[in-house]
Parts: sequence; structure tokens; C-alpha cells
Amino acid sequence: MTGELEPIDKAIVRELSADGRRSFTELAERVGLSVSAVHQRVRRLEQREVIRGYSARLDSEAIGLPLTAFISLAPIDPAAPDDYPQRLEHIPEIEACYSVAGDYSYVLLVRVPSPVGLEELLRKIREAAKVSTRTTVVLSTPYEGRSPAL
Repeated sequence: MTGELEPIDKAIVRELSADGRRSFTELAERVGLSVSAVHQRVRRLEQREVIRGYSARLDSEAIGLPLTAFISLAPIDPAAPDDYPQRLEHIPEIEACYSVAGDYSYVLLVRVPSPVGLEELLRKIREAAKVSTRTTVVLSTPYEGRSPAL
């Protein structure tokens, strides 16, 4: 999807990104449209993939994954194919994979139960993708999952 959103669509997206469980009635009240107009606009935003889905935000510690880390990947062999995302997609501890510019090709966001879990995950990643890694362990998360500035 390219281009600018209309102001009313921005308002709808802003409201849903703050709380994806808002009802069409509540959305309509907040953005000043009828319920049917909001429903149509949300459906269009979903079809255009501006809204790609809805999910619950989980507390990592509460679900037993208190250790968050960023793992940067660099190829061992620069001539090797750039297929690391495909080689790693089966590993559930990887929450996100970002293609980046700089000394590393990709940065992974991972969540694991312990330092031993991180060590095991690093072994799996290195084995599956044939890469070298640099790991940054997160000490605290002042904020995360913020809505984009619209």
C-alpha cells in the first residue's frame, strides 16, 4: 500500500492501533461517523492491507519468556545466498526478522526463558543459517509496541 491515508482513515487506524478490540460503535463515536460507514472503511483498510490483522499484546514475563534479545546476523560466506529469513522461519523464539543496512544483514528480535535458552537458540540459528551472530540482551523495556505517529 502506498500513498497517504485520508484524515478519517488515519483516525480509525489510530484508534484501532491503540485498542484493536474497539467495537464499530465505539469507533464511530470516536471518529464522528455512522457505524456502517466505519464498518465499510475498516473493511476497505483491511482489503488494502493497511490493517494486516489483530492480535493480543502479551506480557513476556507472564508467559515465561522474560529474556528479550536482539541477534544480528552476518554471513560467514559473503557469496552464500541471502535466504536467512527462510532458513530461520521455523524457529518459534524468533518474534521478528528485520533486514538492515550496515555490517549485519538481519536483526532478529527473540524471546526466551533464560540465558541457557538464549545460548541454545543461538546454536540453532548459527546451525540453520550458517551465520555469525552478535547478541544484545535487553535489560528493560520502557515502551514497546507503540502506535505509529499518524
